[in-house]
Amino acid sequence: MKIAFAGLRHDHIFAVHKMALAQGEYEITGAFEENDAARERAETAFGVNCRYPTYEALLSDDTVEAVALGGCYAHRGAMAIEALKAGKHVLADKPLCTDLSTLAEIERLAGETGKKVSGMFTMRYEPKLRAVVELVKSGALGEINNIYFGGQHPLQYGRRPMWYFEEGMHGGVINDIAIHGIDILSFAFGLNRFDVLSARCWNKYADKELQFKDSAQFMLAADTGCGVLSDVSYAVPDGVEFGLPLYWQFNVWGTGGVLDFAIGKKDILFWKKGCKEVQVLEEIAPEADYMTDFLRLVRGEENLILPMADVFAATRNTLTIQAEADKR
Repeated sequence: MKIAFAGLRHDHIFAVHKMALAQGEYEITGAFEENDAARERAETAFGVNCRYPTYEALLSDDTVEAVALGGCYAHRGAMAIEALKAGKHVLADKPLCTDLSTLAEIERLAGETGKKVSGMFTMRYEPKLRAVVELVKSGALGEINNIYFGGQHPLQYGRRPMWYFEEGMHGGVINDIAIHGIDILSFAFGLNRFDVLSARCWNKYADKELQFKDSAQFMLAADTGCGVLSDVSYAVPDGVEFGLPLYWQFNVWGTGGVLDFAIGKKDILFWKKGCKEVQVLEEIAPEADYMTDFLRLVRGEENLILPMADVFAATRNTLTIQAEADKR
């Protein structure tokens, strides 16, 4: 599949570029980036060929079948809409967009054109998550009633793109970070619809950017009755970075036992009801990565790890929580 890149403002997009280069079923036609500094960095540091002078030129290239988007968060939705109108499939870094009306238009166009939309929902492909999914399927956890997840990240001020802190560009820390956790609530635990009981964003750590709300917490009630608590703040101290064992921590209580796992910790722990000894679950390698899954989606194959409907559902749920926090 011939794929082009548009928007090179977040380093996540370079992971997509690297995987496309490594996989024989992709051919990269080139890239577009309007920001001079970002374009030069992409070319010199990551070997990206920014040969398209405008986004319009990229979209008018009839050889391009799909567009990978990694621009500023506030720009991605409009770029996805333009790509779909031009008859291209879309693979986006998360978040796909920053407001619900834009998401609705993306969904409408995907249905109207038959073009596919997917995203870098990387946690679905973690071996730990595959093991958790199998545990839940087995019924051993029972009815899930209580969940906490923490997605705290380092702020990395001065190293993160400075557009993060420009008014209107970021779209909120919940939409930025929590989408992974919200997606896992559906993927691993079957929770898809929620009432937002409380949501709050505030500034604490970005002391040079007081307008930037870097901290977030929320409380949800799933339609199953399960309660969800979460913190997705930029609270991890610089220097600790992503090595913190609490990185993407999940604690899950069900009628059949208690589950504890984190992307940053080695073991998946399960305390089964009636058993004194903790069980350590074995990780299960996924059948695909998100780039292979995107190809399968475009080809109309079934049994995907990440169906398009799930991309839209996780984005919608996360944007809804962010909107509630923004009201405060």
